Amino acid sequence: MVNDTPAPRTLEDALALLDMVWAELVALRAENAQLRARVQELEARRGPNSTNSSRPPSSDPPETPSRPPAPPTGRRRGGQPGHPPHQRAVVPPEQVDAVVVHWPTHCRQCTARLAGKAVGEPVRHQVTELPPVRAIVTEHQLQHVRCAACGTTTCAVLPAEVPAGAFGPRLQATVAVLAGRYRLSRREVVGVCTDVLGAPLAVGSVDRLCQATATALAGPVADLQAAVQQAPHAHADETSWREAGQRRWLWVVVTTLATVFTLAPSRGRGVIQGLLGARFAGYLISDRWSAYTWLHPTQRQVCWAHLKRDFQKLVDYGGPGRAIGRDALRLLRGLFGAWADLRADPTQRPRFVRRARQYQWRLRRVLEQGQRCGCDKTANFCTALLKLWPALWTFVTVPGIEPTNNAAEQALRPAVLWRKGSFGTQSAGGNAFVTRLLSVAATCKQHDRSLLAYVTGVCTAAQRGQPIPSLLPAPPTALPAAPAAHAA
Repeated sequence: MVNDTPAPRTLEDALALLDMVWAELVALRAENAQLRARVQELEARRGPNSTNSSRPPSSDPPETPSRPPAPPTGRRRGGQPGHPPHQRAVVPPEQVDAVVVHWPTHCRQCTARLAGKAVGEPVRHQVTELPPVRAIVTEHQLQHVRCAACGTTTCAVLPAEVPAGAFGPRLQATVAVLAGRYRLSRREVVGVCTDVLGAPLAVGSVDRLCQATATALAGPVADLQAAVQQAPHAHADETSWREAGQRRWLWVVVTTLATVFTLAPSRGRGVIQGLLGARFAGYLISDRWSAYTWLHPTQRQVCWAHLKRDFQKLVDYGGPGRAIGRDALRLLRGLFGAWADLRADPTQRPRFVRRARQYQWRLRRVLEQGQRCGCDKTANFCTALLKLWPALWTFVTVPGIEPTNNAAEQALRPAVLWRKGSFGTQSAGGNAFVTRLLSVAATCKQHDRSLLAYVTGVCTAAQRGQPIPSLLPAPPTALPAAPAAHAA
């Protein structure tokens, strides 16, 4: 070190000391640069939150900066003029179970006694109430009869419509929906069945009913998987799961016709290839996870909501990438303003395409600047986006493609809540129940069908040995050809 070096006595000693000081200064500057980069990296690791990563807002630490308030719009709180009202609809007369007619007895003006016919339409006041609910228990007695000819005793057999087990299809479907759609634990399902339905069950019976329902839904879910592979476009996403303490991945694919979930031990491309099919010819909307790179960028749409968080991460990281992130966020706000105008008036698509092309050219210049900004993290991110460049703009050129992956993320939300409440599953049978109930529940919602009614039909068919009803809408039947006209 310099402090341990004696003072120079000659010019040669002074020059040697100067060389040593210069070398030490260069080394200290290099070390300081490394330490500053290390500190910046550690701060970036501590900094991820819901604004610059995929973490939910509930995981934000207290020091997370609050989101900036939205600018005032000048509108009053509540429903706006012209907004369609959301009110309880009056039940039509043919669905009313009982009608009680009330007649006025005295005139409200002169108090004279009234006696006459009704004038005008009555005021309809409907009261909806639940009757006392109690499960119906039917005992089937199978009698033995001895044959008078040979003495053989014969026992009666149950009719085909009588379940072989102890529970009917509607109760089985209700148990499965309570556990699978409303995410109640097995003991909570027992409590609801006992207190509300008057049908005491054991915890083991609840699990057996859930497994039987999952088995019955195998065919309909397989049909959903086949329909997904034929879809013109699909949304895909994945989240972590636990099976008996081991890490698993819950995948979802959402199309306009069906939603399919699957649990897999891997987060690799083989899972999504199996869901969509190796010959998938549609468009895939997803994030930038490497498992989706098996599709060409021209066949993909990268989620812009994820890109927005990535650009915000550059701003929070600081350094040369901060300006790149800010410029990109400004362009993103303009692009989504144009998208909002298109959503409000779909006939303006040519104008939207022209505006999007301008933002496309400007963003490319920003990313090219980011490649030369001197920050390795920013440069690598910009290079990765330029490699996926066609996948950023599919929603501009292909009608019907959304710029975000909100459909898949919203479909995963019930599964995430299920995972938080149950801490995952314990067996392959539990996995089948989770994925099939989630798939059926989401698809029923897409088609505005009653989940309980459909699962009841499935359980009824399974208990009677009949074909399981499909969840997909029936294809339109071709009209018979008109008879050919006879020649004169």
